[in-house]
Amino acid sequence: MGNHCLLVEDNVLNQRLMTYNLNRLGYDIQIATNGVEAVEMCKNCQFDVILMDVMLPFKDGFQATEEIRELEKISGNHSLIIGLTSNVYDYDRDKCFACGMDEYMTKPFDSDIFKTIVERFGSSKNQ
Repeated sequence: MGNHCLLVEDNVLNQRLMTYNLNRLGYDIQIATNGVEAVEMCKNCQFDVILMDVMLPFKDGFQATEEIRELEKISGNHSLIIGLTSNVYDYDRDKCFACGMDEYMTKPFDSDIFKTIVERFGSSKNQ
């Protein structure tokens, strides 16, 4: 897989921090600020990795992931979706997996953990 990443995050400071770190890892980043935008962007573009904040305005990350997975059933594509949460409770972890996310990370964003996840799923850019 390549290095096209959709960052779904409504907090501007988090967007800047994660974009900086992802660019350093060689990723081309597009940003959606809510779940509605994320789903719309996935209708028009295939992303290798989607970093999905779970707490978003208009449509949360769980709902957006479910809709993206429905789109993928039609297209035959599959994006690695990593949930982003500030909670470390098992309930949140289970909810991430139940809606179709492949993995999850807790905030703040850690580029080493991200790289490990992406490599495990075979979606990393050869570096």
